[in-house]
Parts: sequence; structure tokens; C-alpha cells
Amino acid sequence: MSDKPVKIRGRAKNGVAEIKCLMPHPMETGTRKDADGAFIPAHYIETVVCKHNGKEVMTAEWGASVSKDPYFAFTVRNAQPGDIIEVSWTDNQGQSSSGELVLK
Repeated sequence: MSDKPVKIRGRAKNGVAEIKCLMPHPMETGTRKDADGAFIPAHYIETVVCKHNGKEVMTAEWGASVSKDPYFAFTVRNAQPGDIIEVSWTDNQGQSSSGELVLK
């Protein structure tokens, strides 16, 4: 588990919630070199799972082309204040992180 949780913001309005996430992650492609000329190993988010009140509403498959500390936004329908939104990711090295938000 990563020591940096997914940061989530969002608010329900008229049954729709716009969710915004910031995912701290290095997102290395495996093609960059360090100061000594050695390749930096690939390290990137592969799977992102979004849940609304425990029910999976979206899964995204990512690759090495996503930038460092990705920003990610999505919309949830039938959202009400008090509902729980959870976003989690798993990377190619088996690490993971998640974040949770109670809608207002």
C-alpha cells in the first residue's frame, strides 16, 4: 500500500456528483535514464477502480503514457449527500492506494 492516499473532492448536486481525484505516483515509463545512464525501471498505475456506495461504477486500464501524479475526474449519477465514493489504484509493481469521500 502506498503511503500517499488518493485525494478526492466532489459534491452531489441534483443527483449528479462530479468527482475529482489526484493520485500521487511517479508514473515512470521505463525509458528514461538516471544521471549514470541506467534506465529507470517502469513504475506506473495499471488499474483504477471507482466505487459508489461499494458498487463498482468504473474500471480504467492505464499504461506508462499517463503523466506523473495523474489528475482524474468522472461523474456519478444517482448520487446523494451521504453517499460514499471510493477510488483505488494498483500499479505494475503490485503497490496500491485508495481514497474515500462522503458526498456533501
